[in-house]
Amino acid sequence: MHSDMNFSQTAADEDTMANDGETMAVWCRGVSKEFGLGDGRTLALRGVDLDVRLGEITLLVGQSGCGKTTLLSVIAGLLEPTAGEVRVLGRDLKEMTGKERVLFRRKNLGFAFQQFNLLPSLTAAENAAVPLIAAHVPRREAIARAVELLGKLGMSHRVHSLPNQLSGGQQQRIAFARALIHEPRLIVCDEPTSALDAETGQAVMELLTEIAVRPDRAVVIVTHDDRIFGFADVIATMNDGQIVKVTREPSRRAAVRSSGELAGWNGSAARP
Repeated sequence: MHSDMNFSQTAADEDTMANDGETMAVWCRGVSKEFGLGDGRTLALRGVDLDVRLGEITLLVGQSGCGKTTLLSVIAGLLEPTAGEVRVLGRDLKEMTGKERVLFRRKNLGFAFQQFNLLPSLTAAENAAVPLIAAHVPRREAIARAVELLGKLGMSHRVHSLPNQLSGGQQQRIAFARALIHEPRLIVCDEPTSALDAETGQAVMELLTEIAVRPDRAVVIVTHDDRIFGFADVIATMNDGQIVKVTREPSRRAAVRSSGELAGWNGSAARP
């Protein structure tokens, strides 16, 4: 939530970060991001403040173009903010070298973006196993773990298929498995259920909560899909590059999980 911070506010933020360092996955203060120069300059983020706590799922919602994906990319260390502070898992991203940032992301972050970025010459299982192979896990073990994870997402029959042999929804599930397979401490997702039907969307969100929501992990999801709102602990609404509302619903995910149903899910999403 945006505000003009004076000295006392800044000091209070620093105290809060110090006190909550063991429970905070993401801490953003006054984050701005500009694109372009001169008359073509666009301010995509306008002094964003955001707290993401470990053990929680945080949704970023709002109309297209409001800055959700830009903020997600800044949190993930893929974009550098023009101004402000971003700390992820207690680390200040600005203080890292490019190589340190790459290694930090590889170890601690899982990514599932709308552009699936699957390698066309690799099978579904091989694509899902990429983070493990990059971490020097033996190839046979990495592939076996990928096959098991893809099975939980209803992809057992397509583990040997190439990306061009798969539908968009199936490719999305591979990208999701790749984001989860190395059990990262922070998972960032951009529209993870947009191309999925009701049954598959339920499986994806159940798997996400099973693997990712633990006391030392957190999830940040950009979504327009109000069918998954019931899995959120926190919903941050964005408008014009700012967070304008934060709603905390700590009990909703437990209730939805126990019922086995996604609130409002009517199966209207495109089937894979």
